[in-house]
Amino acid sequence: MAQENAEKNRLIALASEQAYNAVLITDADFDGGGPFIVHCNPAFCQMTGYTREALIGRPPKILQGPDTDMEVIASLKQALTQRTFWEGSTINYRNDGQAYVVNWNVSPVFNENNELTNFVSVQQDITSHVKAEKERETLIKALNQANDPVVITDEKEHIVFVNAAFEKLTGYHKEEVLGQTPAILNSGEQDAAFYRNLWQSLEKNQPFQARFINRRKDGSRYYVEQSIAPVQDEHGRCTHYISTSWQVDDIVEREKVLYAMASEDKLTGLLNRRAGDEALATAYRRWRDEHCPLSIIICDIDHFKHVNDTYGHLAGDRVIQHIAKALKEQVRPGDPVIRWGGEEFMVVIHAPQVTAVNLAERLRNAVSVLEDDEVGRVTLSLGVAEVMPGESVEQLLGRADGALYRAKSNGRNMTMHASGQ
Repeated sequence: MAQENAEKNRLIALASEQAYNAVLITDADFDGGGPFIVHCNPAFCQMTGYTREALIGRPPKILQGPDTDMEVIASLKQALTQRTFWEGSTINYRNDGQAYVVNWNVSPVFNENNELTNFVSVQQDITSHVKAEKERETLIKALNQANDPVVITDEKEHIVFVNAAFEKLTGYHKEEVLGQTPAILNSGEQDAAFYRNLWQSLEKNQPFQARFINRRKDGSRYYVEQSIAPVQDEHGRCTHYISTSWQVDDIVEREKVLYAMASEDKLTGLLNRRAGDEALATAYRRWRDEHCPLSIIICDIDHFKHVNDTYGHLAGDRVIQHIAKALKEQVRPGDPVIRWGGEEFMVVIHAPQVTAVNLAERLRNAVSVLEDDEVGRVTLSLGVAEVMPGESVEQLLGRADGALYRAKSNGRNMTMHASGQ
């Protein structure tokens, strides 16, 4: 038995000497300022700057100083006198007077007769950890005081931080979005190409900046200029993404007013020819990138020269206004209706030709029942064409114009569609 105990004690001493954490053992003598140190390992000496010889026989309170939290020490003493386990942290001081933050636990040691003989303490210098936490708290405080929203996600896009400005702008509390992805803000009003460009940039570890149309918790829409940048570790590996944004609703409203002034036909309120060219080009790019069908309808008022010559230009303008209103009422919201020329209109629709022909017939019928008090009824001729593979915008327009010409030639007040290439 004695040999077994000796081997056990040898192993315990060996483990203590080689332990990564600092280990301190004191006696259990509370008289004369004790307990007193009876053993400390090399890690403890390295942490405190004291040699083992300078520590043995002295009380651990030699490590205390002006910033040591005496409430923590009082709690420790109470646990020692009650012979219970204790854990805590405070500021201690090295041999050279330098302060450090220590976290330690103390356990009582009893012999085979259940008599208290020692206390063993395992300690760790957590100064760098506390400093990092303070820096983190300072950073979070600064971000929360920022006026603009900040979002941080991990590399899998899960939100790990939002600041107070984000909560105020979106209506979401941070508890609701942590672990979610920024897709909860997606309004659905930006196409796949937009997000494809975003991820192409981020996958190259390049920042991405654009105007986003986002959605609040209550469903309302808002605009932000948003910048998203990858955060890389020392090995160049992306670990997080940080997004900063600023609200631009006022700017967008002003831009809309200016755009309307520049793009709206003054007589009808439809898109003018310049804006119509842009709308058609945008629709063509969507057809090319997303492979969704695209058709156009070109309409022309029959015998409009006769209307102007007989009733005057004011009557002619009034007829154009009536027809523009009828056309706008028949199409889907978002489908461009354009005043393409004097008495000519165009509708751009993402649909196959058969759908566009049906719409053209509805347009023709809606106009045919209109009646002006002075001019009476007027009619439309319409040409329809769907863009073909490899076809340019100019070729598409040419085929729709050809269909319109056939409708005019065949008696007017009808719809004709273009043949394929």
